[in-house]
Amino acid sequence: MAFVSTVNLTVRVDERTKKEFDIFCENVGLNATAAVNMFIRTVVRTRAIPFLVTDSNSEKQDNKFYMEQMKNSVQSMRAKSAENGNSEMTMDEINAEIALYRKEKRERKDN
Repeated sequence: MAFVSTVNLTVRVDERTKKEFDIFCENVGLNATAAVNMFIRTVVRTRAIPFLVTDSNSEKQDNKFYMEQMKNSVQSMRAKSAENGNSEMTMDEINAEIALYRKEKRERKDN
């Protein structure tokens, strides 16, 4: 196995956050160095930050993202309904289907 040289990476963080991070790492069987290395390797491997990064000050952008996700979900549900042959159901029919499903689920649970 080839020798891989390492370098130091200095990161500044407030003391309270560092303590909480150390406690978390200890609870999951890691140390801070191992956790940071996992993060760095994941970023390099996936070419992405491994969690959602958003601008919490941008409510308009958050709403736009949410609305786009809702639009995609509705379109997906409509396509699935059409595929299943029930895209023209009324709300009463939908509620009846839900009630039937719940009744069958209770019966299975009771048996």
